[in-house]
Amino acid sequence: MLNLRRVTLAGLIVLALASVVRLQAADGLALTPPMGRNSWNKFGCNVSEQLIEQAADAMVASGMKDAGYQYVVIDDCWQVSRDADGRIVADPQRFPHGMKAVADYVHAKGLKFGLYSDAGTGTCQKRPGSKDHEVIDAKTYASWGVDYLKYDWCNTTGQDTRDSYARMSRALAASGRPIVFSICEWGSTKPWLWAPGIGQLWRTTGDIRDCWDCGNPARGGGVVHIIDLVADLYPYAGPGHWNDPDMLEIGNGGLTVAEERAHFSFWALFAAPLMAGNDLSAMTDETRDILTNREVIAIDQDPLGMQGRKVWNSGSQEVWMKPLADGSRAVILFNRGTEASDITVNWADIGLFPGGQATVRDLWTKTDAGVVSDHYSTHVGPHDVAMLRVTPK
Repeated sequence: MLNLRRVTLAGLIVLALASVVRLQAADGLALTPPMGRNSWNKFGCNVSEQLIEQAADAMVASGMKDAGYQYVVIDDCWQVSRDADGRIVADPQRFPHGMKAVADYVHAKGLKFGLYSDAGTGTCQKRPGSKDHEVIDAKTYASWGVDYLKYDWCNTTGQDTRDSYARMSRALAASGRPIVFSICEWGSTKPWLWAPGIGQLWRTTGDIRDCWDCGNPARGGGVVHIIDLVADLYPYAGPGHWNDPDMLEIGNGGLTVAEERAHFSFWALFAAPLMAGNDLSAMTDETRDILTNREVIAIDQDPLGMQGRKVWNSGSQEVWMKPLADGSRAVILFNRGTEASDITVNWADIGLFPGGQATVRDLWTKTDAGVVSDHYSTHVGPHDVAMLRVTPK
């Protein structure tokens, strides 16, 4: 069996200290990965005032708000034109009371409100984009009470990504309202190299699809492909600047329960934004239980802000690890294969003393294995995970 990346304790300490420095230097926005709900994956262009208010109601009633979800984000198709002064105009049929009224409704629920725009002349659905309107759009969004802006990259021929996103970043900073800036150029120009200080999160891949293994593996596609595309980007994540592997497909019907559990576990291990993409008002108990598992969410929201990484594999069996602020390790035992198998994590592979003792907590079964020496093994189903919290004694 091949040890891919032996993680030394000294190496973990260095990485942890670097992360603490980043936390102290952050601008105060998105110090942990944003959590919320985006309309696109389930509803596409079929957005409306009623739909968004229902989503806010359901976020509260389902327990998602109490579990940490904050942002209710409207994706593309809310906008139709610009007025004579260049201000963006919301669709008066779908949003008859205007965007400020929707934001006020969301805020009254104790939640935050997000919108979508595009760096080009038009959005991906050919609605008005923000090119050359960055300042007026930022001021408009601030006046409406927007807390989060997802900014896409369609219809941008001839534009430079860094310059285009920096323009809107400056406009948001000057708007008088703190607005989290979500850069969505699909990882096409490696934003992890230039986006820190411009936005708080950036897409690392093409769009996710509601499947396990489908689509174009080089551009996004199914969940397992996105896991592989994000795997080596762990040096670039931290408080206030997050790798974004796209929204969650949990509850949309294309994944088995095991695959949904793996999906959510990896997004948490990656310190990724947790943006639900399902219909919150029509969740099954299984979907709600996955999305509101507070022990897994705590891994995502850990204040150290480190992205996890693969530390061992042998064929379809893999071990992934994320250091946590209290000295524990979040561990995923991942079975890529189509047959159930036993998977073992050795303490040496996750930066703990070989032969030492640690307590082990299974975050999905919510059971304790007690004090374990040197290694831990468990049975993992196909396309499934065991997610552990390992705490050295």
